[in-house]
Amino acid sequence: MERIILGSGKVYVMEFTGTIPEDTLIEVVGNRLGYISGGATMEYKPSYTKCKDDLGIVSKTILTEEEATFKTGILTFDGNTLVKLCNTGRVTEATGVRTVKIGGTDNYDGKKYLIHFVHEDPTDGDVRVSIVGVNEAGFSLSFAKDKETVIDAEFACQSMDTEGTLIIYKEEIVTAG
Repeated sequence: MERIILGSGKVYVMEFTGTIPEDTLIEVVGNRLGYISGGATMEYKPSYTKCKDDLGIVSKTILTEEEATFKTGILTFDGNTLVKLCNTGRVTEATGVRTVKIGGTDNYDGKKYLIHFVHEDPTDGDVRVSIVGVNEAGFSLSFAKDKETVIDAEFACQSMDTEGTLIIYKEEIVTAG
């Protein structure tokens, strides 16, 4: 099939506990990170070491490193969202006020998150991308009089299993009926 992926999607985030649950358990309103703006980008970048003899007769190339990131802009958010973007965030709620404290290396919680992106396509089938990681890029909140505030999150992928998997890409296979 010739698949054309057009459009954005939804991002869900939940604490990673060692296994990835079924999609139906991830894709619930309570796990939605927020509606996104500017789409989402999944990047995979391998690094290789290449060696060759002086005459160029024999050579060898080996994979030495892999790096993967998931980037998205978060348009709708609250204090609970910020805590998922910062490993030193703490949130409390009292008398109708949510307070988020960010910072202090002693407050590092060491949590990893499952980030799960869903691109819905009723014609060609849905696409899902799942990673485990943390937002290592920090964030900024820009309050401008003529522009919405969007948090640009960049999650660095970490291995999610004993095979070293960084990304799970799933696509529905739609057959002509």
